[in-house]
Amino acid sequence: MTPSARPLPRAASRPLPAPPAARWTAGWLLAAVWALAFPLFSALGPHRLWGCCAAAGYLVAARATALGHPRQARAAALTGAVVLPLLYLVLTGQGQSEVGVIERSGRLLLESGRLYVEQPAGVGEYTPYLPGMALLGLPRALLGGGDGWAVRLLGDARIWCGAALFASLWAGRRMLGTPPSPLLPLLVASPVVAFPLVVSGVDLPLAGLCCLALAAAASGRPAVAGAALAAACAMKWTALPAVAVAVALLGALRGARAAVRCAVVAASLTAVLVLPGALLQPTELWRQVFAFPTGRADVPTPASSPLPGHLLAGLGPWGWHVTVALLVLAGLGVGLSLWVRPPRTLAAAADRLALGLTLAFLLAPAGRFGYLALPLLLVVWARGAGAQAGVPSRVVARSRAAAAGAGAAHGGSGPADHGGGLACGDAAGHGAG
Repeated sequence: MTPSARPLPRAASRPLPAPPAARWTAGWLLAAVWALAFPLFSALGPHRLWGCCAAAGYLVAARATALGHPRQARAAALTGAVVLPLLYLVLTGQGQSEVGVIERSGRLLLESGRLYVEQPAGVGEYTPYLPGMALLGLPRALLGGGDGWAVRLLGDARIWCGAALFASLWAGRRMLGTPPSPLLPLLVASPVVAFPLVVSGVDLPLAGLCCLALAAAASGRPAVAGAALAAACAMKWTALPAVAVAVALLGALRGARAAVRCAVVAASLTAVLVLPGALLQPTELWRQVFAFPTGRADVPTPASSPLPGHLLAGLGPWGWHVTVALLVLAGLGVGLSLWVRPPRTLAAAADRLALGLTLAFLLAPAGRFGYLALPLLLVVWARGAGAQAGVPSRVVARSRAAAAGAGAAHGGSGPADHGGGLACGDAAGHGAG
């Protein structure tokens, strides 16, 4: 054998990349470990039930993935982490207290036009949500006080919270003009969505509306983005950072006029949705929506995960003021980043909003680990939506077609090629942003 014919030496020192099946198997096993922590450490019955069901589903999904059956894996994860525990908890009337709070606010709205219990005596009587959240409790109020399985299934606030999430994600994908993503079933089956959907559902509508607002901004629809932002801000005031991010994205892609239009629509519709409740019960709205979640009400909030803001606030009055100051500084920092380097793609905007919300949840005087599911959902969904450029593929195609037509009108291919290059350059630039 000549030297030139010798086989090349094997690169034994280079580790081979893990195949997708191995990575997904490891992911399902990690999810199973996470789920098993709930029956081991949580004292809440719904949490423990979800952990047992979800862990079983994730283990079956891991085995199915290892055997090369991804569809069966997704079905097992969805069944164990979502379908079975959700149906059981809904039909037996179990769940976190947030479910009852939403349904009570819907009943109060239907009966008296008010949303809040006057002078609440205990944690269960507080409603730390803005008026928009009460709409998700209206189905239960409209169905009456029946206790049949149909009333429980159709009236449970978790069902409508999940419906709001999925409708928002579907509408956002349609605006972007992207095909259905295979990541969506995996996202729903993951602990990021499955756990809050099964036990409370309260943060899912906010997450879906934020995704919808960013999708509308990325596809050049300022009025739709403003309406989605208004709906989110009318549910929880933690949606306010999404307004700044969506406006910055629109300003970078469509100019100042579109950004201002989005901001005006968001502000005016939020006022229409929130002001009636604020005028009827201004004291209770302040006490229950703002003072209670920040730990300044007479009744302490149960949201007390050992996050930095909560630990600082527990050191005394000065600690509370320090964590609020840090929270304000973090908000100013994210706002400055939007001004200096505004996002130009859906993924970049979702990342920036996720960063701001993560800092807010970490530094809030009272918070929960579960709040961090919202930033994770934003980041994963934005990438699964398939819009890697600042504008959707159908808009880029229209821009190229218009440029080609302009080139033909000038009697040569040069201008058309130049216009097409501009369209491609914008897309690439936005993707890098």
